[in-house]
Amino acid sequence: MDSRSKPNIVLINCDDLGYGDLACYGSSVHSTPVLDDLAAQGIRFTDFYMASAVCSPSRGAMMTGCYPRRIGFGSFEGKGVLFPGQGVGLNPEETTMASLLQEQGYATMIIGKWHCGDQPEFLPTQHGFDEYYGIPYSNDMGRQVHREHYPPLPLMANDQVLQEQPDLTSLTERYAEQAVRFIRKNKEQPFFLYLAHMYVHLPLYVPDRFSRHSRNGAYGAAVEYVDWVTGVLVDELRQNGIENDTLIIFTSDNGSRADHEGSNAPLRGRKGTTWEGGMRVPCIMYWPRTIEAGQVCSEIASSIDFLPTLAQLAGGQVPTERTIDGKDIRPLMFREQHVSPVHQAFFYYAGDALEAVRAGNWKLHVRKGREEIQALYNLDSDPGENQNVYEQHPDVAQELLKLLDDCREDLGDAATGMAGANCRPIGTVKNPKTLTTYDEKHPYMMALYDLEEFG
Repeated sequence: MDSRSKPNIVLINCDDLGYGDLACYGSSVHSTPVLDDLAAQGIRFTDFYMASAVCSPSRGAMMTGCYPRRIGFGSFEGKGVLFPGQGVGLNPEETTMASLLQEQGYATMIIGKWHCGDQPEFLPTQHGFDEYYGIPYSNDMGRQVHREHYPPLPLMANDQVLQEQPDLTSLTERYAEQAVRFIRKNKEQPFFLYLAHMYVHLPLYVPDRFSRHSRNGAYGAAVEYVDWVTGVLVDELRQNGIENDTLIIFTSDNGSRADHEGSNAPLRGRKGTTWEGGMRVPCIMYWPRTIEAGQVCSEIASSIDFLPTLAQLAGGQVPTERTIDGKDIRPLMFREQHVSPVHQAFFYYAGDALEAVRAGNWKLHVRKGREEIQALYNLDSDPGENQNVYEQHPDVAQELLKLLDDCREDLGDAATGMAGANCRPIGTVKNPKTLTTYDEKHPYMMALYDLEEFG
């Protein structure tokens, strides 16, 4: 296989892993040798963003290459993320990176968390994935102590529930096994494997093998478990002689909660906020002999860039009949000379409300929840957003305000009552049902998860 002709793609997406949670991003309490090595032998992005600070809009945006508002994923019947049995989800009319790769002859599989809708019309097998194995939403949305109102947590195989209330301690190893099976089965053809980890979302059930050596409790054990799984996948690619033909991308769906041993350092804020710590996350890309080793990229890049970039790496085309917000970041990956900034601006939404914009090194905040603010930061000299220089740079602020006005016209802004001219509808179904219902006679492995932590 020519190194740039239909590469295999392995996309690893963690849940709630913070910017400062990997050793190669500054952690002193987590041991992540495999990921550190991938960063050293590939490219590490320092200014990489998810399009939301919470999971459902983040994941829908990554799949479609669009800001959440564009695809109706700003909010979900008044909720910030999707919950079991809701009648809304990713519209079947949307194009996903999986469907584009499938069209190019790729075998496609998602393992782990989907969180773009649990009704039959919204499941991964309706959005370009040949196979699915995992939990369709967060692991705290099952029957748990003090949260018995949820239906049993479903582990799915394609569109069927395989097990209810699975043992979460062993689930990640089961994910690794499924990933190995998929790689072996498809090693002779191009494949797209999307591994969407359960970790480090609460509750944290981790095996003793990792807990014994963790310097940071269950959280640190979960981070190191993720590193181990990455090592399993790299070894499998190597053993099958396809490591040089495979692009590995590692990232996280949003920032850490940062109140449960996680870290977004040196950034301000946490999951759920439009401060940098909510939406700027680790991103590592590794592709031997194709991506030059030892790169550190400080240009703005985002998960919404995956769709156009991967589609073109696979020989496909970016859809032209609809707006796609992502950009082709191959020039950043391959260190092409004289690269202009890929993104003129990046916009930060909290739900359906536009709260901030970044252009170059400048970031302007105009809202936090119900409060209007005026806060300008130079992220080059002040990545922690500590020094508000709004009064000192009124000209910069005015330029960024104009970008916000243009964004409101395009995508809308609930805070100012603007609908947006170019938004598409979320998918809807009538009479939705939960995938499972509790049955006291059913032989559950874990009838009630005993950890009280969630979120």
